[in-house]
Amino acid sequence: MNLPPDDLPENPAGPVWGRAPSPVQAERSSAAAGGHSDVGFPVADTNPADGPPAPPPDPAWTGWDVLRLVFLTVVALFAGVFAVLLIARVWVYPHRGLGEIARVPLVIVAGQSLAYLLILAYMYVLVTRERRRPDFLAAMHWNWPSNVAIYVFVGFALSLALQALAHLLPMPKELPIDSFFKTPAEAWALAILSVTLAPLMEELFFRGFLYPVLARRLGLPIAVFLTALGFALLHGAQLMFSWGPVLVIFLVGMILTIVRARTNSVAAGVLIHMAYNGTIAVAMFAATDGFRHLEKLNQ
Repeated sequence: MNLPPDDLPENPAGPVWGRAPSPVQAERSSAAAGGHSDVGFPVADTNPADGPPAPPPDPAWTGWDVLRLVFLTVVALFAGVFAVLLIARVWVYPHRGLGEIARVPLVIVAGQSLAYLLILAYMYVLVTRERRRPDFLAAMHWNWPSNVAIYVFVGFALSLALQALAHLLPMPKELPIDSFFKTPAEAWALAILSVTLAPLMEELFFRGFLYPVLARRLGLPIAVFLTALGFALLHGAQLMFSWGPVLVIFLVGMILTIVRARTNSVAAGVLIHMAYNGTIAVAMFAATDGFRHLEKLNQ
């Protein structure tokens, strides 16, 4: 796949939105701030003979930070689902047991959404407070592309191509994720999550936090492979770890990580991911007459 390079123009007069200011820009702005950089950190006096100060590490976080993020994500998922479970027990299903309520897809989706919001807040704190990078988007290499339509089209084409490939691979007749499509409300909830919070959070973690740490330590090819592998394993439980559907998700992860490496843009991957999931959601919506005849999904 031949994707366009990062199309954000260089701006010698100042930083581009979503990019970290260069060390030279930070040094210039510090002169007007009385010895402080434009991001609020003290700038040490340097001897011109020593050259410009070394740029800050990129990424700002370490592998230990990523492992801590994984641990807190697991904790947040349990806490989010449990909190929604208790609310549902009191207000919605007062006559059902907790075990039965825990299997309700809407409860799981709501709990997962709450967990995602909590983790997003912690990601912001980790970058801006713990690692002292006030510009969260610049630290993440968000780099919003100017031509959004290209990446939306790539996501659409990728979805069609891999769904065609899936028809040639062995697929289980029923998957655990199929249980989320029993009622129209459940189908709507999962469809909305799959094109909003889910791709955003997955791209922030895999292509924003994990990939640059692996690339710095292990090199580009291994980082791309391991990031895609982790992405596939995340979805493995929903797919019964059947090699056919897991392979499809692995290929999605490979493409998304290559896009991240090629464009230096997490936002580009988010657009592709949303378009990929959105194409599947729209196809299911059309095939089931607006989620009113979900039994057609089994045909």
